[in-house]
Amino acid sequence: MKTRVCIPDFGMGNLHSVERSLCRMNVNPVVSADPREIEKADKIILPGVGHFKKAMENLVTLQMIDVLNEFVLVNKKPILGICLGMQLMADRSDEGDVAGFGWMDGSVKKIKVNDGLKYKIPHTGWNQAMICKDSPLLKNIPDRSEFYFLHAYHFIANDRADVLTETIYETRFPSAVARENIFGVQFHPEKSHATGAALLQNFISY
Repeated sequence: MKTRVCIPDFGMGNLHSVERSLCRMNVNPVVSADPREIEKADKIILPGVGHFKKAMENLVTLQMIDVLNEFVLVNKKPILGICLGMQLMADRSDEGDVAGFGWMDGSVKKIKVNDGLKYKIPHTGWNQAMICKDSPLLKNIPDRSEFYFLHAYHFIANDRADVLTETIYETRFPSAVARENIFGVQFHPEKSHATGAALLQNFISY
């Protein structure tokens, strides 16, 4: 039986680029703002770009919060957060000073750099992901593989055991995290060519 993948549409960005990437892998996700589609899914991919507070407000308005919490915490089904989607898994964000889902122990902070000439904010472009811990999400992905980033905030993990990869942009930050059925990546696998496609396939196969 084919895996049912849902991409919740909560009005925050790059949903259809993720959808197209999955379609190229012969995975046909359901992109929907209907919470009932989340309930029917086997796996969820939660992408997003934009403002943390606005994203949480949209999720409340669309009545997705309780459904997502049940999917992740009660039913223990796999979820992959991408960029803002990963950040929403945190306890809290400085962007709007608002609570997130609290699935990952940590907070979201604005990227701070000392050398503003060399390191521009937002962090945009290709950068390496240094593997800290083995995971099914990283199967057959070499250490220091390059992925595409576009973000001004980053996740700070309170528990090192949750960190799969780290990336350096003047300072070091978690670029992929995992806890049980919960996965998150700060980079955009849908924009990261073959390596990104391999990571998405690993999640679908998990």
